[in-house]
Amino acid sequence: MSRARTALLGALALIAAGSGAASAVPADVGTNAVASIPCTVDYKVQSQWDTGFTAAVTVTNNGAAKSSWSVKWAYAGNQKVTSYWNTKLTQSGTAVTANNETYNGALATGSSVSFGFNGSYSGTNALPTAFTLDGVTCNVDDGSGGGGGGGGTDPSGKVDNPYAGAKVYVNPEWSAKAAAETGGSRISNQPTGVWLDRIAAINGASGSMGLRAHLDAALAQKGTGEEVVQLVVYDLPGRDCAALASNGELGPTDIDKYKTQFIDPIAAILSDSKYASLRIVTTIEIDSLPNLVTNTGSRATATANCDTMLANGNYVKGVGYALAKLGAIPNVYNYLDAGHHGWLGWDDNFAPAATVFKQAATAEGATVNDVQGFITNTANYSALKENNFTINDTVNGTSVRQSKWVDWNRYVDELSFAQAFRTQLVSVGFNSGIGMLIDTSRNGWGGTARPAGPGATTSVDTYVDGGRYDRRIHIGNWCNQSGAGLGERPKAAPATGIDAYVWMKPPGESDGSSTAIANDEGKGFDRMCDPTYTGNARNGNNLSGALPNAPLSGHWFSAQFQELMKNAYPAL
Repeated sequence: MSRARTALLGALALIAAGSGAASAVPADVGTNAVASIPCTVDYKVQSQWDTGFTAAVTVTNNGAAKSSWSVKWAYAGNQKVTSYWNTKLTQSGTAVTANNETYNGALATGSSVSFGFNGSYSGTNALPTAFTLDGVTCNVDDGSGGGGGGGGTDPSGKVDNPYAGAKVYVNPEWSAKAAAETGGSRISNQPTGVWLDRIAAINGASGSMGLRAHLDAALAQKGTGEEVVQLVVYDLPGRDCAALASNGELGPTDIDKYKTQFIDPIAAILSDSKYASLRIVTTIEIDSLPNLVTNTGSRATATANCDTMLANGNYVKGVGYALAKLGAIPNVYNYLDAGHHGWLGWDDNFAPAATVFKQAATAEGATVNDVQGFITNTANYSALKENNFTINDTVNGTSVRQSKWVDWNRYVDELSFAQAFRTQLVSVGFNSGIGMLIDTSRNGWGGTARPAGPGATTSVDTYVDGGRYDRRIHIGNWCNQSGAGLGERPKAAPATGIDAYVWMKPPGESDGSSTAIANDEGKGFDRMCDPTYTGNARNGNNLSGALPNAPLSGHWFSAQFQELMKNAYPAL
């Protein structure tokens, strides 16, 4: 998410033309003359690869207020628009026309509107140099207000959105496993998160690559452009107090060991000047802080382990310490885990969770400036966008909120939750420029079971259940879900307030074993990973919906990988 419009969109390091953007106004035109131009267009390429690119366009209207608008430009090369958002976009030859959607046609004097699109090209992706708004020629913003090559900078030297204008690291270990699967080469070039889930992972456990090896590989992939490396920092004392499959190696009181043997060594490696040119995104301790909100005290979902972690404060202390140590490194971008809409979307969880996050972000020397943003749906399955119903719908006078599936939640999908939760986080004191990430690695819910439209209006339940993309038995089910599919491919700045869609959980890595398996990784057996389990209070006492024959969490699960590809949406 941007702290300044031009800064967010200033990512042009990969443009072959080299200059980034061209001004349509002579350099000697004065400030007043530029201000008198009736419109300004800021066109920026946010990311680019061998055959395609993602672009964002912001139009500022300096003339009379408008109730509708039309922006036009032409390409000098063979660029073709392939998909778009926040606009109705058409192309004829090299000429492109972007018209308003029904919801963003109003454009007051001095106000701006933004839209984006994906495109294909070959050769050189030259920038268009002339734009019109309703037939009137606009000034082209040269982006001089932002820090070039990466989306603008804040006073710390960090860019506003690390994903803007950058490639993202493809983990060669995961890529090799994916490519070895039948059909896996279709996605084996996608970027995924590298999980540091125990102390041994820092130097490489069981023959796998350690942190330095991954960073060295990222430098090799980087070339002359920008490169993001995604790390999951995940070894808190008493980790995952409400689940057993992902329990960790550290006991509830091992806070000093967490600091000195886990966070400090990671920080020392990331601080190495050798890696200063990388943009290192850290996902901080998934599932930890949300557990303090929902699984403690007198709640039916409470566990003794979560009560312990609330009482001793080591989740808050550990997260605060990690944010402070890693946030002090100029090229590290901390994103704090924020659960998902099916966890924190209820009224009694939403605001309290933001308050707990603020507490952790100001503990152990951390400040809100150490938080780049938040990530939702990490390693989870909540649908990105439910198109067949909204939270405001009613059926025969009954609100969708009263359906068994929604169960009084305020949100029905991850995108609406992430955008609303971002606003809540800012309201409790986080910086207004924070951005959100959404893990879309397993929330596609495509395949033959994907509904083509709304459900029958016989009742609110038939309406919701017949139309929802998320086919889980219960929204509380989280382990190796049957029927799940790959979601949106990783993408920078896909929607308002969203820094990126990411695959932080590598598809094909198990959530937990279906049966008890002895191991030296501190991982227990959680019945929620057993397909015969009939549930608990956290999933409404329903079947777990888990796939059978699953290995330990983090281990390769071929059957799940095949399931995810089969049910991918968008389809492979």
